[in-house]
Amino acid sequence: MTNENRLLVDGRNSLTYGTVNQSSSSLQDSQQTTLPNVQNQGESNTIKVYKRRWYILTVYGLMSMTQCAVWNTFSPISEVGVHVFGWDTAGLSLLTSWGPITYVLCTFQFSWILDKKGLRPACLISAFFVAAGTGLRCITTERAVATPLIHLGQFINGLGGIIGYGGAPVVSAEWFPASERTTATAIAGAFNNLGLALSFVIGPYLVPLRKLYPNNTTMNASTIFVEEVVVDNYTYLSNSFIDYDIPKERDDLMLYMYYSCGWSVFCLLLFLIYFPSKPQLPPSPTASMQRLEFKVGLKKLLVNRTFWLLCLTFGVSNGILGCWQGVLDVNLSDHGVSQDMAGWLGFYGVIAACVAALCVARVADIFAKQMKWFLIGLYLSGGACFTIFVLALISVVPDTAVVLYSTYIIANLLLEASSPLFFEMACEVTYPIAEGITNLVLTLVNSIAGLLFLFVQLIPNIGTMWENWCLLGGIFVGIPVLFLYRESYNRLDIDIIVEEKPKEEVKS
Repeated sequence: MTNENRLLVDGRNSLTYGTVNQSSSSLQDSQQTTLPNVQNQGESNTIKVYKRRWYILTVYGLMSMTQCAVWNTFSPISEVGVHVFGWDTAGLSLLTSWGPITYVLCTFQFSWILDKKGLRPACLISAFFVAAGTGLRCITTERAVATPLIHLGQFINGLGGIIGYGGAPVVSAEWFPASERTTATAIAGAFNNLGLALSFVIGPYLVPLRKLYPNNTTMNASTIFVEEVVVDNYTYLSNSFIDYDIPKERDDLMLYMYYSCGWSVFCLLLFLIYFPSKPQLPPSPTASMQRLEFKVGLKKLLVNRTFWLLCLTFGVSNGILGCWQGVLDVNLSDHGVSQDMAGWLGFYGVIAACVAALCVARVADIFAKQMKWFLIGLYLSGGACFTIFVLALISVVPDTAVVLYSTYIIANLLLEASSPLFFEMACEVTYPIAEGITNLVLTLVNSIAGLLFLFVQLIPNIGTMWENWCLLGGIFVGIPVLFLYRESYNRLDIDIIVEEKPKEEVKS
C-alpha cells in the first residue's frame, strides 16, 4: 500500500489513515502526499490559528452552561416545587431524568446533523431548544397546566444538551491547533459544570423558602433552632402553625423562569449573530481533512474494540458518578448529613472539578501522548478518596466535616478532570471518524449508565448505601481496563508530520 493510499479518507482504508511511518524518507513522502489533500475546495495549504477561536468557544460554552443550569433548575428548589405545584419525589426525579432520556432517544439524529450540516446548524438548533424549553416554563403557574408544560420544557431543553455536552471536541477540532485541543475541550466542559454549580446557588437565592411566622412568636436564637427542626415536619410552634407564603414563592419561581428564558434567548442571539462552523483556514492539517461518511464512520466505530474500552470505562464510571451527584442530598441524608451540607459539598466539588480539568488538560496538551497514564493516576487517586468518603459515611473512619469535605472535593475534582482526556483520546483512536459521531456515542453510553442507575432507585425499600458501593465499583472496574488500553494518536501523528512551519496567529 502506498503512502498516498494510506492517507486517503474513504471506506476501504480508513483505519490506516494517519499511520506514522518510521523512516525519515517515509515521513517526507507522507508530507508531500498529504498536503494536496488538506484542502477540500482548492484553498491554500496555510495553517492559521484565529484569535476569534476564544470567542467561538465562549459562545458555545455559554450555551452549554445555560443548558446544564436549566436541566438542574428544580433539584435545588425542590421544596418550593412541592409547595407551588404539589410535586412528589417521582415527579421531581422525572424532571431530572429528561436529560439522559433525550440523550438516549436522539443522539444519532444530532450526530447526523453535526456531521452533515456542520457545527453552526447543530448549535443553533440546540440553542433554540434551550430557549424554547425555558419559554414553555414561563406560560403559567396553574398546577394543572404548568406541570405538563414544565416537563415538556425540560424535555426540549434536554434535546439541546446533546450538542451542549457532546459537541465540545468538535469545537476544539475545528477551531484549535493540536497543542490546544484538550485544553479547549476542558474549557467547554468547565462551562458545563459551571452551569450545574450556579444552579445550586442561583436557584435557592432567587427562590427561597418563604416561611410565615406566627405573630405571637418571639424570634430569638432558641426559637429559630426549634423552627428549623420542627417546621419541616409541619408541626406546631408556640401553639401556632408555621406556614409558607406560597403566592410569594410562586412569584419568585416565575421571576426565576423569566430570567432563565431571557438569558437563553440572549445565548441564541449570540449564535445567530456570529458563529461559523469553522474558520476560513484550518488550525491544523487534520482540521481540513475529510472525515468518513456518516454511515461508514458509524459502522467503523461500532466495531472499534479500542474505542469501546474507553467508552465503557468512561460511560460506566462517569455516568454513575453524575447521577450519584444528582441524588447526593437523598443519599447522605440517611447518614445524618444535612441537605444544606450536601448542597455545599456538591457546589464546591463542581467548582474544584472545573479548575482541575483545566489544569490537567493543559498539562496533557504539553505532555502529548501520555493521556493513558494521566487517566490511570486520576482514577487511582480519585477512587481512593471516594473509598475514604464512603467509609466515613459508615463510621469506619472518622466522619467529621473535614473528612467528608476534603475527600469528596478531592475525589470529585480528580475524576471529573478525566472527562476531557476521554473525549480527546476517543477522537484520536477513532480518527478519521468524525469527532461528533465519536463523542456523542461516548456520551450516549454515559447517559445509558446513568439511567440504569436511576432506575434501580425505583425499587421499593432498596435504601441508598448500594449507591455508594456502585460508585466505587464503577471506578475501580475501569482501572484494569485502562491498563489494557493501547494508546493510539492517529490524528495527532498526522498533525505532527504534516506541519512544516509554525502556525500564524491572525488578528480577526
